Amino acid sequence: MSRFCQSYFALLMAAKLMYNNGAGSAPPEGGCGMTVTRLGARKWLSIVLVGLVGQFAWTIENMYFNVYLYNTISTEPDYIAAMVGWSAAAATLTALFMGALSDRLGKRRLLIGLGYILWGGSTAAFGLVTVESAAKLFPAANAVAAAAVMIVVLDCVMTFFGSTANDAAFNAWLTDATDETNRGRAESVIATLPLISMLVIFGAFDGLTQAGRWREFFGIFGALVTATGVVSLFLVKDEPGLEPRRDSYFKNLVYGLRPSVARENPGLYLALAAFAVFSVAVQVFFPYLIIYIQNFLGIADYAIVLGVVLIAASLVSVLSGRLIDRLGKLRFTLPASAVMFAGLVAMYFARGQLAVILAGCVMMSGYMLVTASLSGKVRDLTPPDKAGHFQGIRMLFAVLLPMIIGPQIGSAVIKGGDSTYVELGVTKTVPTPGIFLAAAGVLLLTLIPVFILRRREKHADN
Repeated sequence: MSRFCQSYFALLMAAKLMYNNGAGSAPPEGGCGMTVTRLGARKWLSIVLVGLVGQFAWTIENMYFNVYLYNTISTEPDYIAAMVGWSAAAATLTALFMGALSDRLGKRRLLIGLGYILWGGSTAAFGLVTVESAAKLFPAANAVAAAAVMIVVLDCVMTFFGSTANDAAFNAWLTDATDETNRGRAESVIATLPLISMLVIFGAFDGLTQAGRWREFFGIFGALVTATGVVSLFLVKDEPGLEPRRDSYFKNLVYGLRPSVARENPGLYLALAAFAVFSVAVQVFFPYLIIYIQNFLGIADYAIVLGVVLIAASLVSVLSGRLIDRLGKLRFTLPASAVMFAGLVAMYFARGQLAVILAGCVMMSGYMLVTASLSGKVRDLTPPDKAGHFQGIRMLFAVLLPMIIGPQIGSAVIKGGDSTYVELGVTKTVPTPGIFLAAAGVLLLTLIPVFILRRREKHADN
């Protein structure tokens, strides 16, 4: 409990520091002469605290569930790909249903708070799933397969609560709370939160996982997420203009899937397509990253490598916020993609610890910059009165398709590389550098919808 209290106090201090850095000295005018709307202390604290704790949970779900499955249950990469795919489907369906519900109710705060409380409980429950517990529950089944299925099912339950709170309600609230004059700043901070969460977890808590203390590890972060749910009920405020909708809830569920809606908002769907291709590229390598560093490169103390990379990339992202607003999000996406592409290629060749750190800094900085620019563009093009309606569609493009397609590409590359080792008579598959080249190839396809969208906007301006 003392470790939990210390980490939560540190988190509150980090949120205050992030607010001071992000909101203290913004110029009164944007790059195009627009008056910049200041967000204020309460909104910044809500963005950073609720957003960062949510990223703690997503980091554990996206990276440590994979490691937990690999280290304690099975090294078969198809189990990881299946877990990622099913959880992505659960997240998308949840955002579709609960995003529309948040519009219907006109209450983002309530869904955020209650969702985080239950999200924390389901996260803590992962420490209870082992091969031994599966064997006791299902004595007639293969214990390894049963444990893997239990992990997938619990991941989907955890994802339902997390997607309700974070993907549907919090993201809709963030769209409500920001506008075109300040989204670049907000998104550049939001983009750092996944990396900051990884930095905190790797730096302060990874030793628990390496010592096999998984139950304590999941319990600490489950408690942290639940506590944040309680705090958010008092901290987060719904925007004054948010009113309950009286139109059909079931029609709103499929609102973004209608061809007529796509024709009315072509720019939004092009931006979503660009984000989808970019996210596929990320998911080709990301689920296997820790396993690759640990088992292929043989870097046991990977927390140092990731810590340096995450700090550097986070600084780059925060410093780029105003530049994104001034240059324009689409214009900024092209050089940001080039940075990430260079980093991916460099990761393919990097072997020693220093080389991996340098390549990783370039790769993750580019990742952060593309995320901030494309996320901001999607929010700009989202109809302001239907932010909840489009959360399911955003998840379809940004999560479901990428997290089904990307890991499968990565799994195919890993199997094609045929890199294995034998431990206690069991042959284990190891991720290979080819996942970075495959990701770089997919990333190039992002330029197609970006160029089309830029051309459309140039014609619209003329």
